[in-house]
Amino acid sequence: MKRSEVPLEQTWNLGLIYERSEEAWQDAEELKKLADQAEKEYKGNLKDAKAIVSCLHQLERMNELAVRFSDYFGLAMETDLTNVEAVSNANKADSIVTDFRAKTSFIESEILEADSAVLEEAIEIGGSVSLYLKKMLRRKPHILQPETEKVLAALGDFMETPYSVYRQAKLSDIRFDAFAVNGKEYDLSYALFEEEYAYEVDTDVRRAAFRHFSDKIKEYENVTAAAYNAHVCRDKRLADARGFKDVFEYLLFDEEVSMELYDRQIDIIMEKLAPHMRKYAALIKKVYGLEKMTYADLLLSVDPEYDPRVTMEEAEKYIADGLAVMGEDYVNMVHEAFRDRWIDYATNDGKCTGGFCESTYGVPASFILFSWQGRMSDVFTLAHELGHAGHFRECNNAQGFFDTLVPMYYVESPSTINELLLTGYLEKTSDDPRFRRWVLGNTVGKTYYHNFVTHLLEAAYQREVYKIIDAGGSVQAETLSGIYKDVLKKFWGDDVELTEGAELTWMRQPHYYMGLYSYTYSAGLTIATKMAKRILEEGESDGSMAGGSAVEDWKKALRAGSTVDPVGFAKIAGVDITTSLPLLETIDYIGSMIDEMCELTEQLGF
Repeated sequence: MKRSEVPLEQTWNLGLIYERSEEAWQDAEELKKLADQAEKEYKGNLKDAKAIVSCLHQLERMNELAVRFSDYFGLAMETDLTNVEAVSNANKADSIVTDFRAKTSFIESEILEADSAVLEEAIEIGGSVSLYLKKMLRRKPHILQPETEKVLAALGDFMETPYSVYRQAKLSDIRFDAFAVNGKEYDLSYALFEEEYAYEVDTDVRRAAFRHFSDKIKEYENVTAAAYNAHVCRDKRLADARGFKDVFEYLLFDEEVSMELYDRQIDIIMEKLAPHMRKYAALIKKVYGLEKMTYADLLLSVDPEYDPRVTMEEAEKYIADGLAVMGEDYVNMVHEAFRDRWIDYATNDGKCTGGFCESTYGVPASFILFSWQGRMSDVFTLAHELGHAGHFRECNNAQGFFDTLVPMYYVESPSTINELLLTGYLEKTSDDPRFRRWVLGNTVGKTYYHNFVTHLLEAAYQREVYKIIDAGGSVQAETLSGIYKDVLKKFWGDDVELTEGAELTWMRQPHYYMGLYSYTYSAGLTIATKMAKRILEEGESDGSMAGGSAVEDWKKALRAGSTVDPVGFAKIAGVDITTSLPLLETIDYIGSMIDEMCELTEQLGF
């Protein structure tokens, strides 16, 4: 459909941010005035603690405004990148934010020139900006000269050009032709392939869709590779300019994550999880009676005839019941999301693929985008995104703006735990072995496959790309495809045939333009796995729906925002990520579910 053809109820209500676009532009003008005022009042005058704190509070207010109106226009664009007006408004909003950041770039530079005694006093009296000031001091060795920082800030929107080029090519320029299978014609688009055909039980249709999809995106491999090369080279140049020892230290710095934690997450999963997932692939092959298992078959449901179609109304009930263990307030938020149209679930031309949740600071709503296909996997996706909404409702209500900028390492914990809690609820609703296998299939094939396989393989690929860039090299389409194919081969071995087009998976995800985001999905789910077990066990032990002290510990972690680093967040939740034990336990858990699915398949005889 064109966006104009989408029924209203399938769209989100951005009126929860601003009732009218004029109000958003008014906030943009207010931001400009505040930036001018800050420059006039504070430039050259940040020499005492009170002035520093006052200036940072004004900066806090300016950031709140910037995020609010840029989210409003940016979210409108995400639903239709073919809408020239929406794209223009989003770009204009981004330009205003860039100008604001350039104009106020002097703040950090001047504050860091103040005497240490003054800075200590400012931290003491800073309130909601104290931690931000501490983190600013941590960045001091990597801050450049004031004029250089101003130039870099002024180039902010241009720095994002590679991502913009990627998105425009993917969502605006690529046009797929219909394809025919056994005399029937099928429409094709990015969303239809990613959300529908990848799960199609008809092998001829599924594999034909994969082939036609791959053939089309390959036509754009060079421009996509050029955009990505520009992005990663930008990261390398900034890492060098700021004095980091390598690009990895630069990308992990703000996340407060060591190279050890990063490497461990990738290396252990690549080695230890691979045998389990090869067994899972063999199970899929057996269930479907396939002569060979190919890359195009990996997303199949373990029991296609038992995979019911679900309405949005049924999804709301599944999620509300499944998350009841989190308490009444959390369930009320779920109902609010459906009732007040937080969710944009239409499938239309030009819409961003995949799913995300944006929680705008100061707005009592979140905004969830994905494409609904009516499968149980969509229910898990929606529960996942509502986990982000629940996280930032807690966090935004408890913290000032700066202390809600949480490290990526654990940002996927609150989302993935919801998938596990939904699984725990479903397991209790029936003793039927086929139902049990279906639930396990959803958990392995959706939650763990998505986070521990799909995104982890992306992370392994991404690490190899950055190694080349860090050594002074560059990457082209042939290089990127070669790296991705090597990663897939290492993980799947000879158990899965890497059909032509598998190597182009690097073209399909936006995560590569978001730092080292991909590896954090498995990191977050590692924490979530252990925490979900606690919540479900405590809920059972006291005979109530609520998860007892485990839920309170979890909500305490959610409220902490960026006042804790990844190790501290996990510690609140009762997980020690300074060792490999939680990760190894999670991999063993995945393996046990796959083993049980195999046993149930033998028991069921199909």
